[in-house]
Amino acid sequence: MAAQEETASTETRANPRKVREGIVISAGMEKTVVVEVTSRVRHQKYGKTMLQSKKLYAHTEADELKVGDRVRVQETRPLSKLKRWRVTDVLERAK
Repeated sequence: MAAQEETASTETRANPRKVREGIVISAGMEKTVVVEVTSRVRHQKYGKTMLQSKKLYAHTEADELKVGDRVRVQETRPLSKLKRWRVTDVLERAK
């Protein structure tokens, strides 16, 4: 059984987890931050490029993040009713 565990951990995932970058807009909860992710999308009918923002609830073990920090989040299993992401890196601290 140990051989199966080793091969499972070294294999790459068939469906890799999504990774996004965004800005922390709320850090008031314990071990949870709200990250706003902005993406540029083209309008399906008119073709105009628009900014589309989405709020993601992300898990962080250490409560060290502040509003304005730029972070990288990765998709994970459901951790609560709204939390589906976890913070992997802090790219830039708020000034």
